[in-house]
Amino acid sequence: MGTVSPSLIRAIGRWTMVALVINMIVGSGIFGLPARVHAAAGVHGLLAYVGCGLVVGGIALCLAEVASRFTATGGPYLYAHTAFGPLPGFFIGWLMLLTRVTSAAIIAGIMADYVGFFWPGAAEGSTHAAVMVFGLILVALINVLGVRQGASFGAACTLAKLVPLVGFVVVGLFFIDPRRLGMETPPNPGSVTQAMLLLVFAFGGFESAVVTGGEMKDPRRDAPFALLVSVGSATLLYVLIQVVCIGTLPELASSKRPLADAAVRFAGPVGGGLLAMGALVSTLGTLGGTMLAAPRLLFAMAERGQMPDALAAVHPRFRTPIGAILLITGGGILLSVTGTFSFLVGLNVLTRLIQYLCTAIAVPVLRRRDRDAAPAFAVPLAWVTVPFTIAASTWLMVRSSPRELRDVGVALLVGLVFHGVQQLVSRGARTATETPPA
Repeated sequence: MGTVSPSLIRAIGRWTMVALVINMIVGSGIFGLPARVHAAAGVHGLLAYVGCGLVVGGIALCLAEVASRFTATGGPYLYAHTAFGPLPGFFIGWLMLLTRVTSAAIIAGIMADYVGFFWPGAAEGSTHAAVMVFGLILVALINVLGVRQGASFGAACTLAKLVPLVGFVVVGLFFIDPRRLGMETPPNPGSVTQAMLLLVFAFGGFESAVVTGGEMKDPRRDAPFALLVSVGSATLLYVLIQVVCIGTLPELASSKRPLADAAVRFAGPVGGGLLAMGALVSTLGTLGGTMLAAPRLLFAMAERGQMPDALAAVHPRFRTPIGAILLITGGGILLSVTGTFSFLVGLNVLTRLIQYLCTAIAVPVLRRRDRDAAPAFAVPLAWVTVPFTIAASTWLMVRSSPRELRDVGVALLVGLVFHGVQQLVSRGARTATETPPA
């Protein structure tokens, strides 16, 4: 399904795709959220990691099947556009844009926090803002230079971030205090659910990697492989990281840099510095992945007349969507210097859940519609996996706060107005082109 854009280059191979998906999942969240999860649910936060891993695993399976039917750029936007029609597709694309721009702002903020580990003056104020802006501009420039440069940057950052994280787990397991991991009291379902909602941000991002389908060498096979390998690996890594943080850092709930602070406890200042450096590399890599995927989403929407035509234009030399990259960079800068972490995470998580729900529903829709066109990957035990994923995504959505539901509702309303204006402009442009001069 889908058409291949002639203006993009197929340069992303299977293992590069694995690295890009891991880069998007293991981003900034795991360097900041262990403290917030522990503050919300204490040691029972480990249950939230396992529960969120199961839900995200179901989502990844559904996404893998749907992705294996397509070869074009667009990801979940393209899937919704094909399965449900132009307007639902636009809404999913609109929410994906919100997700990616808010992600850029969140990640830039965490990056600046870790710069503060080495340069205390960068921890707050105008210097903090300047660091965020610098990081966003840097990754934008790298992605302007070409998809190979952007993908290679993401793959290099993936390796660079995994080394200190795996080292943190391997060394830290020898220093944990087992008494801190005891669950003497029953878990509070509300607290565990709240922690799971926070973790959707830490586990999320994999859905944006498949947006680059039009630049993968074999998207129907490579996308499912990359999704399943990456989500499984990230879940195991996340659980072990939380175990080490709980077992080595008594003040975990109040830490701004939990992994670095925990590493200082059992590996000294050198260990803390390595983790802080790993966080810097990780946030830059995830920013780079966001700057790789989000402009391609704008590109795909513009190709279908749902965004201004200028966003479908590519740089004549580098073959990258230059206008879309500049727009995403500007939006990330604006939100990073004006938003708050809690507000951005809440909006980001809810918009992700809506995308996940839509993709899960698309599985049976596309199966019925294309009975003769088998996907390259099929969800195992689909009669259980798909309903579970739909139910779990819906359950997490309704557990969102009224403010978050309101904010997403306002965002959808703004999107509807934008869509209406864009359709009027496109119709006027077509009329002017088709009407012969007097």
